[in-house]
Amino acid sequence: MKKRLLFILFILFLSACSQAEEPNEPEPAQVDPAASMPENMPDDFDFSVQFGVGKNNEVNTFEGTVTKDLIADGTATTEVTLTEEEMKAVYEKMKEINIVETKEFTPEPVNGTMCNIEPHEDDEWEIIIDGETITHSVSGAYCDPTEDAEQLIGLRDNVFSIIRGKEAYKELPDAKGGYD
Repeated sequence: MKKRLLFILFILFLSACSQAEEPNEPEPAQVDPAASMPENMPDDFDFSVQFGVGKNNEVNTFEGTVTKDLIADGTATTEVTLTEEEMKAVYEKMKEINIVETKEFTPEPVNGTMCNIEPHEDDEWEIIIDGETITHSVSGAYCDPTEDAEQLIGLRDNVFSIIRGKEAYKELPDAKGGYD
């Protein structure tokens, strides 16, 4: 009887050891690196980029809004719509950097260490192209950003330069204070 019990326990032990552990959480969806964007801007093209310290600034073409970080005074939001030509210009910039491909935003450590900046800005992108949602998150915490990070920061700066020229944005209050 003891031998049979030991044999059963041994078999259970072996079967438990041989089973692969299932992940608790689904793996995040990866953008297909071979993907390319449609030549012409699709009708459903829209995007949102949150950026700055705490991501308190936002340009959101889904909602037609812009939010400005007023630092000590919170945030202010106003309605701002990009023209068809402005949207096409942003789409072209996204095509230039192939926004739909997988990006690398974390630089390699130098001598085993990573240089970090505090406070730092972060960018969070959500883009809809032909029914597909593309998301990218860029941390400004690194002293030496990757080329992909620099491209997305440049894209954000380009979008924000369009927004800064809009009358509704110019009417928002000035920011007070700063980040330490």
